[in-house]
Amino acid sequence: MLNSIGIFCGSSAGLNPVYLHAARNIGAFFAKNHLKIVYGGGKVGLMGAIADAAIQHDGQVIGVMPQSLVEKEIAHTGLTKLYVVKDMHERKYMMANLSDAFLTLPGGAGTLEEIFEQWTWAQLGLHQKPCAFLNVNEYFSHLLSMIRRMADEGFLKTEYLDMLIVEHQPDVILEKFRNYQPPKHKWQ
Repeated sequence: MLNSIGIFCGSSAGLNPVYLHAARNIGAFFAKNHLKIVYGGGKVGLMGAIADAAIQHDGQVIGVMPQSLVEKEIAHTGLTKLYVVKDMHERKYMMANLSDAFLTLPGGAGTLEEIFEQWTWAQLGLHQKPCAFLNVNEYFSHLLSMIRRMADEGFLKTEYLDMLIVEHQPDVILEKFRNYQPPKHKWQ
């Protein structure tokens, strides 16, 4: 059953206002669909915009943040729950356990590292949860071309390429989350 969505995205808003708009829309969308949001706990950038929009629409928002970032005063103070953890590894582990699916919005290296870890865990059968990209403004298109090349060159099985959900609309992603069937894991 789908109850909570783990979201990975930028702690910056980016330069194009389309990213901030998409973040606000996704926060409101999941709140209206009664899905909890699990995210990094920040009040800044796309992270903060998602949380604020969900809260404004009576959504539940769970943050997970390392103590070192809480000390930098970037933690959102209006969340349903904020878990303060030791480090980034514990953050990712807890977010994985609290989430039923994973959605990625534009962000930097940390955003990619987070979704790639969950995608890898899914390939290995450590979980059976879907991983998706909201391809706002074609932000992920070049990355997805590289991932396709991994498959074309024999470094990635096609079924692991195909397990990634890539869409432009939140409602389509939600439908695909609900209908997701994981492939056999890598060493099965």
